Amino acid sequence: MELRSLFVHPIIQGPMAGGCTTPALVAAVSNAGALGSFAMSLLGPEKIRQQVAETRRLTDKPFILNLFIQDDPRPSREEVATAVELLKPVWSSLGWSELALPFRWCEDFAAQFEVLLDVKPAAASFTFGILSADQVGQLHAAGILVIGTVTTVEEALAWQRIGADAVIASGIESGGHRGTFIGDQRDATLGTIDLLKAVVAEVSIPVISAGNVMTGADIRERLALGAIAVQMGTAFLVTEESGIHPAYKHRLLIAGNAPTRLTRAFSGRYARGLVNRFMNQMEGVEELVPPYPVQNALTGPIRFEAAKRGDTELMSLWCGTGVGRTRRMSAARLVATLVDELG
Repeated sequence: MELRSLFVHPIIQGPMAGGCTTPALVAAVSNAGALGSFAMSLLGPEKIRQQVAETRRLTDKPFILNLFIQDDPRPSREEVATAVELLKPVWSSLGWSELALPFRWCEDFAAQFEVLLDVKPAAASFTFGILSADQVGQLHAAGILVIGTVTTVEEALAWQRIGADAVIASGIESGGHRGTFIGDQRDATLGTIDLLKAVVAEVSIPVISAGNVMTGADIRERLALGAIAVQMGTAFLVTEESGIHPAYKHRLLIAGNAPTRLTRAFSGRYARGLVNRFMNQMEGVEELVPPYPVQNALTGPIRFEAAKRGDTELMSLWCGTGVGRTRRMSAARLVATLVDELG
């Protein structure tokens, strides 16, 4: 099986964690001839099984499951206390006298991986790290194509060496978390076009281009530069089937020229989103917060409360630099529109 056989149109809907991707969204994209992706990184094994079953109830077409490659951290009590204190200006503004600590820092990747092998999606994509050659072999034995997320040529070559079927070249303009796993995240600064050209020139496996892809013209440009397909996240965040909070969706739709920037204040890993009060309040100390997933877990209650209140100033409003070009419509209509524009 080849990646190209999974879609009619060279459009992959980006996996967006935190409830953004829904069975309805993934199924609508795949049913329209593109390729849906489900972000499973924040879900436990049983929830993954449920969401896959629901997606398969809505479509018999292929789709991708995405996971973050992560280890369960062991921060000291002092490190956690320091992180809580750094966040105090934010959580105290909610009227809280203390910040509730999480029961766990992240989901068990090993358990998620076992479920992945069991539910057998057509393909699996991975972010934040790289698998072992043995894990790639296990996925291939289960009939699952393997796709790695990269931000540098070095990372693309690393995935190729262990037998990946394709890589997603994610440029600096991309919304949400950076997938950097070799070297300092701050050094992975290539724009989408430059990264695509560089990766295509160095690897022999298919390359998917991600970052600031919003129209059919953008897709045509990436295909002409050697991409087999594009991955689009921000464009699908505002579709009718997207699971994001209505206030978040509204902010994206009216964003216009509002600035986006990279921050590690929300999660401890650099991610791009609309600038808001949380980002500004934490800007001076964001280099001091603990790495993902500790910071992500610590800010979870804040983001949950912000969602309850509809307060977008304390939400993580992940999106790419192309947010001003979003179009509100159904996922199927967006795919059809993109195909028409692609020509």
